Amino acid sequence: MAFSDAVFAIVITLLVLDLRVPDVPPGRLLSGLLQQWPSYVAYLASYSYVAIVWLNHKGAFNRVKESDRGLHGVNLFVLFTTALLPFPTAVVSHALQEHDRQDQRVAVAFYALIGALLCASWLAFFHYLARRADLLKEEVNEQHFPAERVRALVGVILYSAAGLIGYLVAPLAGLVIFVLLPVFYAVTSAGLYQVPLTRRITHRPPPPG
Repeated sequence: MAFSDAVFAIVITLLVLDLRVPDVPPGRLLSGLLQQWPSYVAYLASYSYVAIVWLNHKGAFNRVKESDRGLHGVNLFVLFTTALLPFPTAVVSHALQEHDRQDQRVAVAFYALIGALLCASWLAFFHYLARRADLLKEEVNEQHFPAERVRALVGVILYSAAGLIGYLVAPLAGLVIFVLLPVFYAVTSAGLYQVPLTRRITHRPPPPG
């Protein structure tokens, strides 16, 4: 856990390095700062994403009583994809400030690809734990990690859709979706079946015969 926390801390630190003092003539600092708005939005999207990944990571390992080589492997996959985020963040920030439409489309699609890959790493992580109940604490609901696989798969689909929208329709639309997606993961960070609406659906009594 200490190693994983260190990786998340480094990733968040790297994200802020893309925020720079604008190179502008005297008296133009305000306009220079305002022109860098894509950097702020990209930072917000990625910081939120990493923060939610950290919360999910904590929540998952709080339900694990012991680890094995396979769990270490899928955990490293999650860390690997998380560590990639500063790169597409910088790419999106740069492309949106350069005002080249084609580069903006490619940058948003690239960010979506990494976002979907990160969700895919969580899908592998949750799938492994769903199959290894012997690694989990006794009080863990047996439906928790199977349900988490659905949440990860939804992320793969939504990031892929955001990339297609950003590339085919409007790059800014894709960027807006990137900012909003962490909200879904924040709401469901305790587990998909813990969301009130989901709990009402899954615990609804069967209709009378």
